[in-house]
Amino acid sequence: MKKDYSITFFYYENMTSVIPFYEEVLGFELVLDQGMARIYRVGAGSYFGIVDGNRGHLQHQPRSAVLLTIVAKDVEGWHARMVSVGASGVGEIQKGRFCEHFFFEDPAGYAIEIQRFHDPSVAALFQA
Repeated sequence: MKKDYSITFFYYENMTSVIPFYEEVLGFELVLDQGMARIYRVGAGSYFGIVDGNRGHLQHQPRSAVLLTIVAKDVEGWHARMVSVGASGVGEIQKGRFCEHFFFEDPAGYAIEIQRFHDPSVAALFQA
């Protein structure tokens, strides 16, 4: 039986203004352009979408309380890349008990985290 998957959507007042960030800066692969929404493959079985918050099911909010976390093997490389492109709000890499991570924001202020589980027993929980 094929596994289910999920798509997380962020809603934007001006969706076209963030397309270059997700496609060129983050390098997300465009899977489907629906006009009022675009869906990207982030990883195997992992999808993310952006939606025109003036036409979508939900409305754009001026302040987001949502966080997109991307689990990556090379946190340091992602950090260097976000610093080099001048991404907004790039924090320092933090190393905790289970993971190392940092945060930054997309051009509309949505929070994004890049993290790696360095504890092998915790990382194994998320393996397909």
